[in-house]
Amino acid sequence: MMKIDDTEIKLTTLHDKSNFQIVDLDSEIRADRFCSALLKHFHQFLLGTLNLEPLEAGSQAAGADYFLREFMIGKRRDNIFNASAEQVLQFAGNWYIISNLEPNMEELSVMLRGTASFYRYCAEHNLSTPENSEQIKQTCNKIDYFQERIETFHNISGDGYSAWDKACPL
Repeated sequence: MMKIDDTEIKLTTLHDKSNFQIVDLDSEIRADRFCSALLKHFHQFLLGTLNLEPLEAGSQAAGADYFLREFMIGKRRDNIFNASAEQVLQFAGNWYIISNLEPNMEELSVMLRGTASFYRYCAEHNLSTPENSEQIKQTCNKIDYFQERIETFHNISGDGYSAWDKACPL
C-alpha cells in the first residue's frame, strides 16, 4: 500500500474520479485519504468562492465529510462522485438515523447543507453534472421529511421497525 501525505496530493489527482474507485481494502483506504485531502480544497471553496463565514464553512465541510467518508466510502464502498439523490435520501432518511445514538435534525441539517454544497463544488469542477448537483440539493432540502423520519424512529414500538425501514430502505 502506498503512503499518501495529504499535503503533497495535487488537485488534479483529487479531481481524478478513478482515484476514488473502491475494489479492495487498499483502494478504500486510498479513497478515504484522497477524500480527506479533497475536503480541504472544498473548505477553501466554501470560504473563498461562496464567502461563507469560517465557522459555517467548517461545519459544512465536516457535514460533507460524514456523508462522504462514513456513508459513501465506509458503508457503500462507492465512488464519491457517483453519489445520487437517492443515496442522499437513504443516508439521511435511514442510515444516519439508525447509525447514531441521538439522531437529530440540528446535526443532520448541517450534514445535508455540506453535502449539497459539496456536490455544487463537484458540478463547478466538472466532477458531477449540474443536474445531479441540483437533484442532490433538492433532496437535502427535504428537512420536514427527515424530521418526520427521526421522530417516527424515536416513536417505534413493538415490531414497527420493519414498516419504518420499508418507508425509506437502504
